[in-house]
Amino acid sequence: MSPRSVRFGATVAGLAALSLVVAGCGSSDSPPASGAPAATGKIAVVASTNVWGSVAQAVGGDAVTVKSIIDDPSADPHSYEDKPEDATALAESRLVVFNGGGYDDFFTELVDTSGKDARRINAFEVSGKADGTNEHVWYDLPTVKAVADKIAEELGLIAPDKKGSFAGNARSFDAGLDELIARAAKIGADRPGAKVVFTEPIPEYLLEAAGLTNATPEEFSEAVEEETDPPAAAVGEITDLITGKQVAALVNNAQTETPVTKALKDAATKAGVPVVDVTETLPQGVTSYVDWMTGQVDALASALAKT
Repeated sequence: MSPRSVRFGATVAGLAALSLVVAGCGSSDSPPASGAPAATGKIAVVASTNVWGSVAQAVGGDAVTVKSIIDDPSADPHSYEDKPEDATALAESRLVVFNGGGYDDFFTELVDTSGKDARRINAFEVSGKADGTNEHVWYDLPTVKAVADKIAEELGLIAPDKKGSFAGNARSFDAGLDELIARAAKIGADRPGAKVVFTEPIPEYLLEAAGLTNATPEEFSEAVEEETDPPAAAVGEITDLITGKQVAALVNNAQTETPVTKALKDAATKAGVPVVDVTETLPQGVTSYVDWMTGQVDALASALAKT
């Protein structure tokens, strides 16, 4: 959703200046700083969020160091404020991984400003989805598999001697996703025709994979996508679906709360409709994409089992 792109506070000029300073510090006349990728011999990878960072880490293993620009689980990715160390990390990168599709345009801006000619992986482009469609492709498990395979390919070009290791790591990661895809599909098989509504269309691809019907009013979803207040009629419609217990669950983005989403959660709690919290980034203490997504799939399955 292009209007919900993550916003940067620093000026392009300021970042450009910082990138020049970093480039100067990394000249052939100066030794790499202690712990820097060049000093460790590891491949420096930078991701826009810790979701894609975790995928890169799973594939790269011990051969990479991964820096995720957005990794604070309490932060709203749509209002991220940049830090000087972001430009520093990008100046050292060999591979960058980001979501694309209008979600994290700030990241490509920062990469371009850094002047670093790193290999780039745009997950939305890898997905093959049409422009203007739901950009939250990290909830589309087949896309995540394809991105993992692409990461293995690009890392193999950077370090050909480790190509087999990267490919093996990607296969192991993909196997975990295959199990998760089957786990999600079982939800719909156990509850055919079950309807759900969401506060934001972040997990829409996962709900489709689970065989669930999205009953969220279109006007409500469109307003959320455009970062505007949903029309009163749309709010009333989704509220009625919840209070009338016409849906099996409310799926809520726990990282973004508004008066409307809070009211919907309160209505669901009062009506006895389960609320399933999802997040845009990995929560505190979770570093594995598969573990994170498994937890969300299991929470969804558990919620629907209660209705």
